[in-house]
Amino acid sequence: MFALYTELRRHNKLAEQRSPMFDSNRFAKFWMYFMALFWIGYLIFFGTMFAFAMDGGSTEPYHVMNAGFIFVMVIDFMLRFAFQKTPTQEMKPYILLPVRKNRLIDLLLLRSGMNGYNLIWLFFFVPFGILTVTRFYGVWGVVTYSAGIWLLMLFNNYWWLICRSLMSERVWWLLLPVGVYALLGCALFIPEESPLFDWSTDLGEGFIQGHGLTFIGMLAAIIVLVLINRLLMQRMVYAEISKVEETTEKVGKVSEYRFFDRFGEIGEYMRLELKLYMRNKMTKKMIYMIVAVVLLFSLMLSFSDTYTGRMREFFILYNFIICAIQGLSGLMAYEGNYIDGLMSRKESIYALLRAKYYMWSVVLLFPFVMSLPAVFTGKITLLSCVAWLIFVPGPVYFMLFQLAVLNKKTLNLNAKITNRQNVGTGLQNLIAAGAFFVPFLISQLLTGFFDETTASLILIAMGLLFIATSNLWLRNIYQRFMKRRYENMEGFRDSRQK
Repeated sequence: MFALYTELRRHNKLAEQRSPMFDSNRFAKFWMYFMALFWIGYLIFFGTMFAFAMDGGSTEPYHVMNAGFIFVMVIDFMLRFAFQKTPTQEMKPYILLPVRKNRLIDLLLLRSGMNGYNLIWLFFFVPFGILTVTRFYGVWGVVTYSAGIWLLMLFNNYWWLICRSLMSERVWWLLLPVGVYALLGCALFIPEESPLFDWSTDLGEGFIQGHGLTFIGMLAAIIVLVLINRLLMQRMVYAEISKVEETTEKVGKVSEYRFFDRFGEIGEYMRLELKLYMRNKMTKKMIYMIVAVVLLFSLMLSFSDTYTGRMREFFILYNFIICAIQGLSGLMAYEGNYIDGLMSRKESIYALLRAKYYMWSVVLLFPFVMSLPAVFTGKITLLSCVAWLIFVPGPVYFMLFQLAVLNKKTLNLNAKITNRQNVGTGLQNLIAAGAFFVPFLISQLLTGFFDETTASLILIAMGLLFIATSNLWLRNIYQRFMKRRYENMEGFRDSRQK
């Protein structure tokens, strides 16, 4: 099994080197590694500061930290959606070889457990443990404490993988983690003295003291989650490889979207765009995810007092930008499945880019409408919502549409588990991160120098400038795409999954 594991790792590295995006992502990978080191430094700093801040109280600092394990795991669970990919492997070539399909699934789960992200929290807990645990339990206490933290993150990894896999099938499975964490929140805060805090403290104490039963219990829980993941992935892999179609859905009347006829050639490509996102598994899943996230955060902003100040502005912006990033980070990658047909007509790519710009600008009306209850309850201002409604299709879309030139890897429209390894996406992640954090930084700078009304008006002015010149920069993107069309088309063809 070890030999097969190393062989699959070698295949993944070769696939990454042969990816059409490999050369263009070297610079992006450098910045991704730089940001990883930056956040590691932050975690070390916070772990050290928490140790000093909690020292001197009636309770030992590590007891206070251990009582909060549940909150750390919730934060870790949410961050995994942004920073961790599901383990995938193109299995079709291996089916023809004398390799068990179940063995491949086991190796995928093992690779998920060996993911370096599961170690990231140690940069927080190890400095904290050195400053607080060593005085009573020595270095060995820190070692066993760190091992226990790693097992917690491993447990969270496989729990996240179950939720992520189910949500890839049906977005309504989002209610599973939401329901679990809602029940945990009620169990933590409704009773005056919640037993969960005591249980969490005892768990951390067991890690520090190296109790065998504590570690055996954690390993047993991890094994149970691994087995659930195994059964789930077996079913999903079989369905995708066998091309099993869902027979429960009735085929209704096929809409031709005749409304777009009035817009001429642009309308034809808007119709193509709508059919692309409404008739394929991966794109429909993305739409459902956007709707679910926007509804969730809109409700939290409207009827909760949790988010105030900068966090409030952060989630208002997130409501708008999640639509842009989810819809446009794979720009032209889905079209890679039929790029040859698009290239057969003069300037069809330019018309397609304009159609995408108009369609995804209209999509922003959804988070705007969902934000109105927060306006009516006085949590946010209408001017702030209007500012982001205009700013996002301006500078943010300008940044994201640059990916039309850079993307040259085809994304499969239906395969999820058996899709090719998602390699060569560092540049996409970098631009997507810039499209999210740069507007937030601009907003914070403006509110630091001006009042909220003036800052919103400046954002509106910036957005209107980019919207008014959209035909110019879309034309520039089209011309740059055509200059490297043969290189991009070769990459699209090579990365198609047969």
